[in-house]
Amino acid sequence: MAPKLYKLDVSPPVRAVYLTAEALGVELEHVEVNFPKGESLKPEFKKLNPQHTIPTLDDDGKIIWDSHAIIIYLVSKYGKDNSLYPEDPYERAVINQRLHFESGVLFALIRAIVRPMVTKGVKTIPEHLIQEVFEAYAFLNKFLEGHQWVAGDQLTIADFSVLSSTTSLNHIAPIDADKYPNVVAWIQKAEQLPYYKVNQKGLNDFKDLVERLLS
Repeated sequence: MAPKLYKLDVSPPVRAVYLTAEALGVELEHVEVNFPKGESLKPEFKKLNPQHTIPTLDDDGKIIWDSHAIIIYLVSKYGKDNSLYPEDPYERAVINQRLHFESGVLFALIRAIVRPMVTKGVKTIPEHLIQEVFEAYAFLNKFLEGHQWVAGDQLTIADFSVLSSTTSLNHIAPIDADKYPNVVAWIQKAEQLPYYKVNQKGLNDFKDLVERLLS
């Protein structure tokens, strides 16, 4: 039985799981969780995940939430080798740092910007948050200096996580190719991956959501 993923395509963390599963060749059963309709607050979902967040994975009764925990679990259980999450302590530490950068900086910015738009009807993005997004791009540009991928010269799960949030932020604060050439080159490289398309639909949904909320 395929692992069951509770998801919403617009969510960057969900798309990080999609990319990881596709890279591994793991088939997932998708279960839509409609946040606007309050489906994440239903007792049956909160029984699975008391934090009622997505993505949430049910792998034969083993329940895991938080995208980073899920992608590490998937690659550890289903990976044919350890290339996406190498066992070398230093390489793994760099990957973990990039994952924390995604959750603590990139996705944190997405939440700080989008949540007030959704919950309070805010129609403008504070300038200081836009500047923080640009600062995050500068950090990422530095990470990529002299490297093909965010944690070195090998594609890892860190790329899937950082990519899903960075491409989403691009629809809030466009990435300037002159200022952040390494970021643009990395995204273009990632777009050539045979399974990148699993990020695209949700990314389009995110773009439409932001445009609708700001209109």
